Amino acid sequence: MTHLTPDQRNYYYLLEADRAGIHKPILAALYRVHQFPDLADGEKGLGILPTPQVPEIQLNSFPKQVQYAANVVRAQTNALEKQGWQGTDIWNSGEGRYSDRFLAILADGYTPNKSDTDTAKLQPSDPEQLRVAYLNDIATEYEGTYLPQNLADLDQQLLALVERIPDYYMGLTHQRDALLEAVRLWRKLDTVDEALVSIANDAQIPVSRLDDTELDIALSKFIQRISPNYGGYPHQREALLRLTQLWRQLPSREAAIASLEKSSNPNPGLDIFDPALIAFVQRIPDYYEGTGLQRNALTEGFRIWRQLDSRSTAVAALGIDPNSLTANPANPETLKRLAAQLDRELLNFIRRVPRAYQETHQQREALIRLVQLWRGLRTRAQTLDSLKEDLKRLEQQRNPEPPVVVTPKRPDRWTPNNIQISASIIPNGNFTWAEATKGGTRMPPDQATVDAIVRIAQLAQQARDQMSRPFIVTSWYRPPHINRAVGGAKYSRHIVGDAIDFVCEGLSGNQLYWTLHPWWPGGLGRYTKYPNLCHIDARGHRSRWSY
Repeated sequence: MTHLTPDQRNYYYLLEADRAGIHKPILAALYRVHQFPDLADGEKGLGILPTPQVPEIQLNSFPKQVQYAANVVRAQTNALEKQGWQGTDIWNSGEGRYSDRFLAILADGYTPNKSDTDTAKLQPSDPEQLRVAYLNDIATEYEGTYLPQNLADLDQQLLALVERIPDYYMGLTHQRDALLEAVRLWRKLDTVDEALVSIANDAQIPVSRLDDTELDIALSKFIQRISPNYGGYPHQREALLRLTQLWRQLPSREAAIASLEKSSNPNPGLDIFDPALIAFVQRIPDYYEGTGLQRNALTEGFRIWRQLDSRSTAVAALGIDPNSLTANPANPETLKRLAAQLDRELLNFIRRVPRAYQETHQQREALIRLVQLWRGLRTRAQTLDSLKEDLKRLEQQRNPEPPVVVTPKRPDRWTPNNIQISASIIPNGNFTWAEATKGGTRMPPDQATVDAIVRIAQLAQQARDQMSRPFIVTSWYRPPHINRAVGGAKYSRHIVGDAIDFVCEGLSGNQLYWTLHPWWPGGLGRYTKYPNLCHIDARGHRSRWSY
Protein backbone atom coordinates (compact mmCIF):
# COMPACT_ATOMS: atom_id res chain seq x y z
CA MET A 1 0.00 0.00 0.00
CA THR A 2 1.08 3.59 -0.62
CA HIS A 3 2.17 5.32 2.57
CA LEU A 4 1.20 8.89 3.33
CA THR A 5 3.80 11.61 2.96
CA PRO A 6 4.59 13.86 5.94
CA ASP A 7 2.60 16.67 4.30
CA GLN A 8 -0.40 14.39 3.87
CA ARG A 9 -0.24 13.38 7.51
CA ASN A 10 0.08 17.03 8.50
CA TYR A 11 -3.13 17.75 6.58
CA TYR A 12 -5.04 15.35 8.86
CA TYR A 13 -3.39 16.85 11.93
CA LEU A 14 -4.49 20.34 10.90
CA LEU A 15 -8.02 19.20 10.08
CA GLU A 16 -8.59 17.55 13.43
CA ALA A 17 -6.78 20.22 15.45
CA ASP A 18 -9.07 22.86 13.93
CA ARG A 19 -12.11 20.74 14.74
CA ALA A 20 -11.16 19.88 18.31
CA GLY A 21 -9.55 23.19 19.28
CA ILE A 22 -6.20 21.68 20.25
CA HIS A 23 -2.57 22.49 19.39
CA LYS A 24 -1.75 20.63 16.18
CA PRO A 25 1.87 19.60 17.00
CA ILE A 26 0.67 17.33 19.82
CA LEU A 27 -0.92 15.04 17.22
CA ALA A 28 2.32 14.82 15.25
CA ALA A 29 4.13 14.07 18.52
CA LEU A 30 1.74 11.22 19.39
CA TYR A 31 2.34 9.70 15.97
CA ARG A 32 6.09 10.04 16.38
CA VAL A 33 6.31 8.36 19.80
CA HIS A 34 3.76 5.59 19.22
CA GLN A 35 3.84 4.42 15.58
CA PHE A 36 1.27 1.86 16.73
CA PRO A 37 -0.99 0.03 16.03
CA ASP A 38 -0.48 -1.21 12.47
CA LEU A 39 -3.47 -0.04 10.45
CA ALA A 40 -5.49 -1.55 7.61
CA ASP A 41 -4.42 1.26 5.26
CA GLY A 42 -0.74 0.40 5.73
CA GLU A 43 -0.05 3.27 8.11
CA LYS A 44 0.98 3.37 11.74
CA GLY A 45 -1.30 4.74 14.45
CA LEU A 46 -1.07 7.39 17.16
CA GLY A 47 -1.38 4.94 20.05
CA ILE A 48 -5.18 4.92 19.98
CA LEU A 49 -6.71 1.60 21.03
CA PRO A 50 -10.29 0.32 21.04
CA THR A 51 -12.71 0.27 23.99
CA PRO A 52 -16.02 -1.57 24.42
CA GLN A 53 -17.76 1.57 23.13
CA VAL A 54 -15.33 2.19 20.21
CA PRO A 55 -14.50 -1.03 18.31
CA GLU A 56 -11.22 -1.57 16.47
CA ILE A 57 -12.85 -1.19 13.05
CA GLN A 58 -13.55 2.48 13.85
CA LEU A 59 -9.86 3.11 14.53
CA ASN A 60 -8.22 1.08 11.76
CA SER A 61 -7.17 3.95 9.46
CA PHE A 62 -4.81 6.89 9.84
CA PRO A 63 -7.53 9.60 9.59
CA LYS A 64 -9.56 7.86 12.31
CA GLN A 65 -6.51 7.50 14.55
CA VAL A 66 -5.90 11.24 14.25
CA GLN A 67 -9.57 12.05 14.88
CA TYR A 68 -9.75 9.99 18.07
CA ALA A 69 -6.34 11.22 19.24
CA ALA A 70 -7.62 14.79 18.96
CA ASN A 71 -10.68 13.75 20.95
CA VAL A 72 -8.41 12.26 23.62
CA VAL A 73 -6.39 15.48 23.99
CA ARG A 74 -9.61 17.50 24.27
CA ALA A 75 -11.12 15.03 26.76
CA GLN A 76 -7.96 15.06 28.87
CA THR A 77 -7.99 18.87 29.11
CA ASN A 78 -11.71 18.75 30.01
CA ALA A 79 -11.01 16.28 32.78
CA LEU A 80 -8.18 18.38 34.18
CA GLU A 81 -10.35 21.52 34.13
CA LYS A 82 -12.97 19.67 36.21
CA GLN A 83 -10.21 18.70 38.63
CA GLY A 84 -9.42 22.38 39.15
CA TRP A 85 -6.50 22.87 36.79
CA GLN A 86 -6.19 26.48 35.61
CA GLY A 87 -5.32 27.58 32.11
CA THR A 88 -1.75 28.29 33.19
CA ASP A 89 -1.44 24.72 34.48
CA ILE A 90 -2.24 23.29 31.04
CA TRP A 91 -0.66 25.92 28.79
CA ASN A 92 2.74 27.63 28.83
CA SER A 93 1.70 31.05 27.52
CA GLY A 94 5.24 32.43 27.20
CA GLU A 95 6.30 29.62 24.86
CA GLY A 96 2.93 29.14 23.22
CA ARG A 97 2.59 25.40 23.92
CA TYR A 98 1.20 22.80 26.29
CA SER A 99 2.94 22.77 29.66
CA ASP A 100 5.41 20.05 30.59
CA ARG A 101 3.03 19.09 33.40
CA PHE A 102 0.20 18.50 30.93
CA LEU A 103 2.49 16.54 28.57
CA ALA A 104 3.45 14.26 31.47
CA ILE A 105 -0.22 13.58 32.21
CA LEU A 106 -0.88 12.83 28.52
CA ALA A 107 2.12 10.49 28.41
CA ASP A 108 0.49 8.44 31.18
CA GLY A 109 -2.21 7.46 28.68
CA TYR A 110 -5.95 7.93 28.83
CA THR A 111 -8.91 5.63 29.43
CA PRO A 112 -12.34 7.12 28.74
CA ASN A 113 -15.45 6.66 30.82
CA LYS A 114 -17.60 3.67 29.93
CA SER A 115 -20.30 5.96 28.56
CA ASP A 116 -17.93 7.88 26.25
CA THR A 117 -18.44 6.90 22.61
CA ASP A 118 -16.38 9.77 21.14
CA THR A 119 -13.07 8.94 22.80
CA ALA A 120 -10.95 5.81 22.63
CA LYS A 121 -8.01 4.67 24.76
CA LEU A 122 -4.55 6.22 24.50
CA GLN A 123 -1.69 3.93 25.44
CA PRO A 124 1.09 5.35 27.65
CA SER A 125 4.36 6.70 26.22
CA ASP A 126 7.69 7.95 27.47
CA PRO A 127 7.16 11.51 28.83
CA GLU A 128 10.51 12.85 27.62
CA GLN A 129 10.14 11.36 24.16
CA LEU A 130 6.67 12.91 23.87
CA ARG A 131 7.96 16.31 25.00
CA VAL A 132 10.89 16.26 22.54
CA ALA A 133 8.69 15.12 19.65
CA TYR A 134 6.18 17.87 20.47
CA LEU A 135 8.86 20.59 20.61
CA ASN A 136 10.40 19.34 17.37
CA ASP A 137 7.12 19.60 15.50
CA ILE A 138 6.57 23.09 16.88
CA ALA A 139 9.99 24.08 15.56
CA THR A 140 9.15 22.58 12.16
CA GLU A 141 5.80 24.35 12.11
CA TYR A 142 7.36 27.74 12.87
CA GLU A 143 10.29 27.32 10.47
CA GLY A 144 10.36 30.21 8.01
CA THR A 145 7.45 31.93 9.81
CA TYR A 146 7.83 35.21 11.65
CA LEU A 147 6.55 34.76 15.18
CA PRO A 148 7.48 36.71 18.33
CA GLN A 149 9.98 34.95 20.56
CA ASN A 150 7.78 35.46 23.61
CA LEU A 151 4.06 34.76 23.28
CA ALA A 152 3.15 35.96 26.77
CA ASP A 153 1.25 38.94 25.30
CA LEU A 154 -0.83 36.80 22.92
CA ASP A 155 -3.84 36.51 25.21
CA GLN A 156 -3.95 40.25 25.75
CA GLN A 157 -3.73 40.84 21.98
CA LEU A 158 -6.52 38.36 21.31
CA LEU A 159 -8.82 39.93 23.86
CA ALA A 160 -8.06 43.43 22.56
CA LEU A 161 -9.14 42.33 19.09
CA VAL A 162 -12.25 40.49 20.29
CA GLU A 163 -13.48 43.37 22.45
CA ARG A 164 -13.63 45.71 19.43
CA ILE A 165 -15.10 43.27 16.91
CA PRO A 166 -18.72 44.46 17.46
CA ASP A 167 -17.63 47.93 16.28
CA TYR A 168 -16.50 46.56 12.90
CA TYR A 169 -18.91 43.70 12.31
CA MET A 170 -20.68 44.21 8.98
CA GLY A 171 -22.51 40.90 8.64
CA LEU A 172 -20.27 39.69 5.82
CA THR A 173 -20.07 35.94 5.31
CA HIS A 174 -16.45 35.52 6.37
CA GLN A 175 -17.05 37.62 9.50
CA ARG A 176 -20.09 35.57 10.49
CA ASP A 177 -18.12 32.36 9.85
CA ALA A 178 -15.33 33.66 12.11
CA LEU A 179 -17.73 34.28 14.99
CA LEU A 180 -19.45 30.92 14.55
CA GLU A 181 -16.10 29.15 14.65
CA ALA A 182 -15.31 30.98 17.88
CA VAL A 183 -18.59 29.75 19.37
CA ARG A 184 -17.94 26.21 18.19
CA LEU A 185 -14.45 25.93 19.63
CA TRP A 186 -15.22 27.86 22.81
CA ARG A 187 -18.10 25.49 23.55
CA LYS A 188 -16.13 22.39 22.46
CA LEU A 189 -18.48 21.51 19.60
CA ASP A 190 -17.53 19.54 16.51
CA THR A 191 -19.64 21.17 13.78
CA VAL A 192 -20.97 24.58 12.75
CA ASP A 193 -24.51 23.16 12.84
CA GLU A 194 -24.01 22.39 16.53
CA ALA A 195 -22.78 25.95 17.04
CA LEU A 196 -25.89 27.31 15.31
CA VAL A 197 -28.14 25.25 17.58
CA SER A 198 -26.18 26.55 20.57
CA ILE A 199 -26.59 30.17 19.49
CA ALA A 200 -30.28 29.60 18.76
CA ASN A 201 -30.70 28.30 22.31
CA ASP A 202 -29.02 31.48 23.59
CA ALA A 203 -31.55 33.55 21.66
CA GLN A 204 -34.40 31.22 22.71
CA ILE A 205 -35.35 30.79 19.06
CA PRO A 206 -35.72 27.51 17.13
CA VAL A 207 -32.74 27.16 14.81
CA SER A 208 -35.11 26.94 11.82
CA ARG A 209 -36.28 30.49 12.58
CA LEU A 210 -32.83 31.96 13.22
CA ASP A 211 -32.35 34.50 10.41
CA ASP A 212 -29.18 36.50 9.77
CA THR A 213 -30.34 39.49 11.82
CA GLU A 214 -31.16 37.44 14.91
CA LEU A 215 -28.00 35.36 14.44
CA ASP A 216 -25.85 38.50 14.31
CA ILE A 217 -27.42 39.85 17.49
CA ALA A 218 -26.81 36.57 19.31
CA LEU A 219 -23.22 36.35 18.03
CA SER A 220 -22.53 39.91 19.14
CA LYS A 221 -23.78 39.11 22.65
CA PHE A 222 -21.60 36.00 22.74
CA ILE A 223 -18.50 37.98 21.70
CA GLN A 224 -19.16 40.57 24.39
CA ARG A 225 -19.13 37.84 27.05
CA ILE A 226 -15.75 36.41 26.01
CA SER A 227 -13.38 38.83 27.74
CA PRO A 228 -14.84 38.58 31.28
CA ASN A 229 -15.03 34.77 30.98
CA TYR A 230 -11.61 34.13 29.47
CA GLY A 231 -9.60 31.68 31.58
CA GLY A 232 -6.64 31.06 29.30
CA TYR A 233 -7.59 27.44 28.62
CA PRO A 234 -6.21 26.03 25.36
CA HIS A 235 -9.62 25.59 23.70
CA GLN A 236 -10.51 29.22 24.50
CA ARG A 237 -7.26 30.47 23.05
CA GLU A 238 -7.70 28.33 19.93
CA ALA A 239 -11.22 29.70 19.55
CA LEU A 240 -9.89 33.27 19.51
CA LEU A 241 -6.99 32.41 17.22
CA ARG A 242 -9.39 30.77 14.80
CA LEU A 243 -11.64 33.82 14.98
CA THR A 244 -8.65 36.05 14.19
CA GLN A 245 -7.56 33.87 11.29
CA LEU A 246 -10.99 33.83 9.65
CA TRP A 247 -11.78 37.48 10.45
CA ARG A 248 -8.56 38.59 8.78
CA GLN A 249 -8.81 35.89 6.08
CA LEU A 250 -5.34 34.56 6.85
CA PRO A 251 -3.97 31.20 5.68
CA SER A 252 -2.96 29.71 9.03
CA ARG A 253 -2.93 29.88 12.82
CA GLU A 254 0.69 31.05 12.70
CA ALA A 255 -0.23 33.88 10.32
CA ALA A 256 -2.91 34.96 12.80
CA ILE A 257 -0.35 35.11 15.64
CA ALA A 258 2.07 37.10 13.49
CA SER A 259 -0.68 39.55 12.50
CA LEU A 260 -1.58 40.18 16.13
CA GLU A 261 2.02 41.14 16.86
CA LYS A 262 1.60 43.95 14.33
CA SER A 263 -1.89 45.05 15.36
CA SER A 264 -4.81 43.87 17.47
CA ASN A 265 -7.21 46.26 15.75
CA PRO A 266 -10.05 44.33 14.05
CA ASN A 267 -10.70 47.16 11.59
CA PRO A 268 -10.59 45.37 8.21
CA GLY A 269 -9.55 48.55 6.39
CA LEU A 270 -10.99 50.09 3.27
CA ASP A 271 -9.54 47.41 1.02
CA ILE A 272 -12.43 45.20 2.08
CA PHE A 273 -14.59 47.33 -0.25
CA ASP A 274 -12.41 46.72 -3.33
CA PRO A 275 -14.62 43.98 -4.85
CA ALA A 276 -17.66 46.23 -4.52
CA LEU A 277 -15.82 49.22 -5.99
CA ILE A 278 -14.62 47.26 -9.00
CA ALA A 279 -18.06 45.71 -9.54
CA PHE A 280 -19.58 49.21 -9.43
CA VAL A 281 -17.08 50.59 -11.92
CA GLN A 282 -17.65 47.72 -14.33
CA ARG A 283 -21.37 48.50 -14.47
CA ILE A 284 -20.95 52.20 -15.24
CA PRO A 285 -20.69 51.96 -19.06
CA ASP A 286 -24.02 50.09 -19.16
CA TYR A 287 -25.81 52.66 -17.01
CA TYR A 288 -24.22 55.91 -18.15
CA GLU A 289 -26.85 58.31 -19.50
CA GLY A 290 -24.75 61.46 -19.76
CA THR A 291 -26.57 63.31 -16.98
CA GLY A 292 -24.83 66.18 -15.23
CA LEU A 293 -24.65 64.19 -11.98
CA GLN A 294 -23.04 61.18 -13.67
CA ARG A 295 -20.61 63.30 -15.70
CA ASN A 296 -19.59 65.21 -12.58
CA ALA A 297 -19.07 61.96 -10.66
CA LEU A 298 -16.77 60.53 -13.34
CA THR A 299 -14.86 63.78 -13.74
CA GLU A 300 -14.25 64.04 -10.00
CA GLY A 301 -13.21 60.38 -9.84
CA PHE A 302 -10.77 60.98 -12.69
CA ARG A 303 -9.41 64.10 -10.98
CA ILE A 304 -8.67 62.33 -7.71
CA TRP A 305 -7.31 59.25 -9.50
CA ARG A 306 -4.84 61.42 -11.43
CA GLN A 307 -4.17 63.66 -8.39
CA LEU A 308 -5.16 66.85 -10.25
CA ASP A 309 -5.91 70.08 -8.43
CA SER A 310 -9.18 71.17 -10.06
CA ARG A 311 -12.04 70.14 -12.31
CA SER A 312 -10.68 72.42 -15.06
CA THR A 313 -7.32 70.67 -14.91
CA ALA A 314 -9.09 67.30 -15.12
CA VAL A 315 -11.11 68.36 -18.16
CA ALA A 316 -7.93 69.61 -19.84
CA ALA A 317 -6.20 66.29 -19.08
CA LEU A 318 -9.07 64.58 -20.88
CA GLY A 319 -8.21 66.58 -24.02
CA ILE A 320 -10.85 69.29 -23.81
CA ASP A 321 -10.31 73.03 -23.41
CA PRO A 322 -12.19 73.90 -20.20
CA ASN A 323 -12.73 77.47 -21.42
CA SER A 324 -14.81 76.18 -24.33
CA LEU A 325 -17.32 74.76 -21.83
CA THR A 326 -17.86 78.14 -20.19
CA ALA A 327 -17.80 80.32 -23.30
CA ASN A 328 -20.27 83.21 -23.31
CA PRO A 329 -22.42 83.26 -25.34
CA ALA A 330 -22.55 79.46 -25.46
CA ASN A 331 -23.13 77.66 -28.74
CA PRO A 332 -25.55 74.77 -28.01
CA GLU A 333 -24.16 72.59 -30.80
CA THR A 334 -20.59 73.18 -29.64
CA LEU A 335 -21.50 72.33 -26.04
CA LYS A 336 -23.30 69.19 -27.19
CA ARG A 337 -20.27 68.09 -29.20
CA LEU A 338 -17.88 68.80 -26.33
CA ALA A 339 -20.11 66.96 -23.86
CA ALA A 340 -20.15 63.92 -26.14
CA GLN A 341 -16.36 64.08 -26.44
CA LEU A 342 -16.00 64.40 -22.67
CA ASP A 343 -18.32 61.42 -22.16
CA ARG A 344 -16.24 59.28 -24.51
CA GLU A 345 -13.02 60.12 -22.70
CA LEU A 346 -14.56 59.56 -19.28
CA LEU A 347 -15.94 56.17 -20.31
CA ASN A 348 -12.60 55.22 -21.85
CA PHE A 349 -11.01 56.05 -18.50
CA ILE A 350 -13.54 54.09 -16.47
CA ARG A 351 -13.18 51.02 -18.70
CA ARG A 352 -9.44 51.01 -17.99
CA VAL A 353 -9.88 51.25 -14.22
CA PRO A 354 -10.43 47.54 -13.39
CA ARG A 355 -7.21 46.57 -15.14
CA ALA A 356 -5.23 49.59 -13.88
CA TYR A 357 -6.35 49.41 -10.25
CA GLN A 358 -3.32 48.92 -7.98
CA GLU A 359 -5.17 49.20 -4.63
CA THR A 360 -3.40 52.44 -3.71
CA HIS A 361 -4.96 54.86 -1.22
CA GLN A 362 -5.37 57.51 -3.91
CA GLN A 363 -7.10 55.20 -6.37
CA ARG A 364 -9.43 53.77 -3.72
CA GLU A 365 -10.42 57.25 -2.53
CA ALA A 366 -11.13 58.25 -6.13
CA LEU A 367 -13.54 55.35 -6.56
CA ILE A 368 -15.24 55.93 -3.19
CA ARG A 369 -15.81 59.58 -4.11
CA LEU A 370 -17.11 58.52 -7.52
CA VAL A 371 -19.66 56.21 -5.87
CA GLN A 372 -20.73 58.95 -3.48
CA LEU A 373 -21.38 61.49 -6.23
CA TRP A 374 -22.97 58.97 -8.61
CA ARG A 375 -25.42 57.84 -5.92
CA GLY A 376 -26.02 61.36 -4.61
CA LEU A 377 -25.01 60.50 -1.05
CA ARG A 378 -24.28 63.31 1.40
CA THR A 379 -21.49 61.76 3.43
CA ARG A 380 -18.58 59.38 3.09
CA ALA A 381 -20.04 57.20 5.86
CA GLN A 382 -23.24 56.76 3.86
CA THR A 383 -21.13 55.78 0.87
CA LEU A 384 -19.28 53.10 2.82
CA ASP A 385 -22.61 51.79 4.13
CA SER A 386 -23.89 51.52 0.56
CA LEU A 387 -20.74 49.65 -0.46
CA LYS A 388 -21.23 47.31 2.49
CA GLU A 389 -24.66 46.42 1.12
CA ASP A 390 -23.08 45.92 -2.31
CA LEU A 391 -20.66 43.43 -0.76
CA LYS A 392 -23.51 41.49 0.80
CA ARG A 393 -25.31 41.34 -2.55
CA LEU A 394 -22.14 40.16 -4.26
CA GLU A 395 -21.79 37.36 -1.71
CA GLN A 396 -25.31 36.16 -2.53
CA GLN A 397 -24.89 36.52 -6.28
CA ARG A 398 -24.80 33.09 -7.89
CA ASN A 399 -24.01 34.31 -11.41
CA PRO A 400 -21.71 37.32 -11.04
CA GLU A 401 -21.16 39.62 -13.96
CA PRO A 402 -17.97 38.73 -15.82
CA PRO A 403 -15.10 41.21 -15.53
CA VAL A 404 -14.73 43.82 -18.21
CA VAL A 405 -12.08 42.80 -20.72
CA VAL A 406 -9.99 45.69 -22.02
CA THR A 407 -7.83 44.66 -24.94
CA PRO A 408 -4.81 46.95 -25.29
CA LYS A 409 -3.58 47.91 -28.72
CA ARG A 410 -1.03 45.52 -30.17
CA PRO A 411 2.44 47.05 -30.53
CA ASP A 412 4.17 47.14 -33.90
CA ARG A 413 6.85 44.87 -32.51
CA TRP A 414 6.97 42.75 -29.37
CA THR A 415 9.75 43.55 -26.91
CA PRO A 416 10.53 42.30 -23.38
CA ASN A 417 8.83 45.44 -22.05
CA ASN A 418 5.49 45.39 -23.91
CA ILE A 419 4.38 41.76 -23.82
CA GLN A 420 0.64 41.33 -23.25
CA ILE A 421 0.13 37.94 -21.57
CA SER A 422 -3.34 37.26 -22.99
CA ALA A 423 -2.53 38.49 -26.51
CA SER A 424 -1.87 36.26 -29.49
CA ILE A 425 1.79 36.30 -30.47
CA ILE A 426 1.06 36.82 -34.14
CA PRO A 427 -1.95 38.79 -35.44
CA ASN A 428 -5.09 36.63 -35.49
CA GLY A 429 -3.04 33.65 -34.33
CA ASN A 430 -3.95 30.99 -31.81
CA PHE A 431 -0.80 30.93 -29.70
CA THR A 432 -0.62 33.40 -26.83
CA TRP A 433 2.15 34.83 -24.70
CA ALA A 434 0.56 33.04 -21.75
CA GLU A 435 1.40 29.71 -23.42
CA ALA A 436 4.90 30.78 -24.38
CA THR A 437 5.77 32.09 -20.91
CA LYS A 438 3.84 29.58 -18.77
CA GLY A 439 1.34 32.14 -17.59
CA GLY A 440 3.91 34.92 -17.29
CA THR A 441 6.21 33.00 -14.94
CA ARG A 442 8.97 32.60 -17.56
CA MET A 443 9.32 35.99 -19.21
CA PRO A 444 11.88 36.37 -22.00
CA PRO A 445 14.90 38.35 -20.75
CA ASP A 446 15.99 39.95 -24.03
CA GLN A 447 14.92 40.85 -27.57
CA ALA A 448 16.57 37.80 -29.11
CA THR A 449 14.38 35.48 -27.03
CA VAL A 450 11.24 37.49 -27.86
CA ASP A 451 12.05 37.27 -31.58
CA ALA A 452 12.66 33.53 -31.29
CA ILE A 453 9.25 33.02 -29.65
CA VAL A 454 7.60 35.01 -32.45
CA ARG A 455 9.51 32.98 -35.06
CA ILE A 456 8.33 29.61 -33.77
CA ALA A 457 4.77 30.95 -33.26
CA GLN A 458 4.59 31.82 -36.97
CA LEU A 459 5.68 28.32 -38.01
CA ALA A 460 3.58 26.57 -35.34
CA GLN A 461 0.50 28.42 -36.61
CA GLN A 462 1.05 26.87 -40.03
CA ALA A 463 1.32 23.43 -38.44
CA ARG A 464 -1.83 23.99 -36.36
CA ASP A 465 -3.76 25.13 -39.42
CA GLN A 466 -2.67 21.99 -41.26
CA MET A 467 -3.79 19.78 -38.37
CA SER A 468 -7.08 21.73 -38.01
CA ARG A 469 -7.06 21.20 -34.26
CA PRO A 470 -5.64 22.94 -31.19
CA PHE A 471 -2.10 22.38 -29.95
CA ILE A 472 -1.99 21.84 -26.20
CA VAL A 473 1.37 23.37 -25.23
CA THR A 474 3.19 21.56 -22.44
CA SER A 475 6.47 23.52 -22.59
CA TRP A 476 7.75 26.52 -24.55
CA TYR A 477 10.35 29.01 -23.30
CA ARG A 478 12.46 27.67 -20.43
CA PRO A 479 15.12 29.79 -18.67
CA PRO A 480 18.39 27.88 -18.22
CA HIS A 481 17.85 27.09 -14.52
CA ILE A 482 14.39 25.67 -15.20
CA ASN A 483 15.67 23.71 -18.18
CA ARG A 484 18.31 22.12 -15.93
CA ALA A 485 15.73 21.38 -13.24
CA VAL A 486 13.43 19.51 -15.65
CA GLY A 487 16.29 17.56 -17.20
CA GLY A 488 16.34 19.39 -20.53
CA ALA A 489 19.25 19.02 -22.94
CA LYS A 490 22.22 21.28 -22.29
CA TYR A 491 21.74 23.10 -25.61
CA SER A 492 17.95 22.83 -25.70
CA ARG A 493 16.13 25.16 -28.10
CA HIS A 494 13.65 25.81 -25.25
CA ILE A 495 16.37 27.99 -23.69
CA VAL A 496 16.48 30.04 -26.88
CA GLY A 497 12.68 30.33 -26.94
CA ASP A 498 11.95 28.80 -30.35
CA ALA A 499 10.93 25.28 -29.26
CA ILE A 500 7.50 23.90 -28.33
CA ASP A 501 6.48 20.59 -26.81
CA PHE A 502 2.79 19.91 -27.40
CA VAL A 503 0.05 17.33 -27.75
CA CYS A 504 -3.05 17.19 -29.93
CA GLU A 505 -6.17 15.54 -28.61
CA GLY A 506 -6.88 12.30 -30.45
CA LEU A 507 -3.49 12.13 -32.18
CA SER A 508 -0.37 10.26 -31.15
CA GLY A 509 3.10 11.69 -31.25
CA ASN A 510 3.84 9.45 -34.22
CA GLN A 511 0.87 10.82 -36.16
CA LEU A 512 2.00 14.37 -35.49
CA TYR A 513 5.58 13.49 -36.42
CA TRP A 514 4.72 11.87 -39.76
CA THR A 515 2.27 14.62 -40.71
CA LEU A 516 4.83 17.37 -40.11
CA HIS A 517 7.89 15.45 -41.30
CA PRO A 518 7.64 16.24 -45.05
CA TRP A 519 7.64 20.00 -44.73
CA TRP A 520 8.64 21.14 -41.23
CA PRO A 521 11.78 23.30 -41.81
CA GLY A 522 13.36 22.99 -38.36
CA GLY A 523 13.70 20.40 -35.61
CA LEU A 524 11.03 17.73 -35.20
CA GLY A 525 11.10 15.09 -32.48
CA ARG A 526 9.00 12.37 -30.84
CA TYR A 527 9.38 10.45 -27.60
CA THR A 528 8.89 6.74 -26.96
CA LYS A 529 8.46 7.41 -23.24
CA TYR A 530 5.72 10.00 -23.92
CA PRO A 531 3.81 8.57 -26.92
CA ASN A 532 1.48 11.56 -27.36
CA LEU A 533 4.13 14.28 -27.16
CA CYS A 534 5.72 16.04 -30.12
CA HIS A 535 8.58 18.57 -30.27
CA ILE A 536 9.06 21.29 -32.86
CA ASP A 537 11.67 24.04 -33.04
CA ALA A 538 12.73 26.74 -35.46
CA ARG A 539 16.43 25.95 -35.84
CA GLY A 540 17.85 26.92 -39.22
CA HIS A 541 17.98 23.39 -40.67
CA ARG A 542 15.85 20.26 -40.83
CA SER A 543 16.50 17.86 -37.97
CA ARG A 544 14.54 14.70 -37.08
CA TRP A 545 14.83 12.33 -34.14
CA SER A 546 13.11 9.86 -31.84
CA TYR A 547 14.04 9.84 -28.16
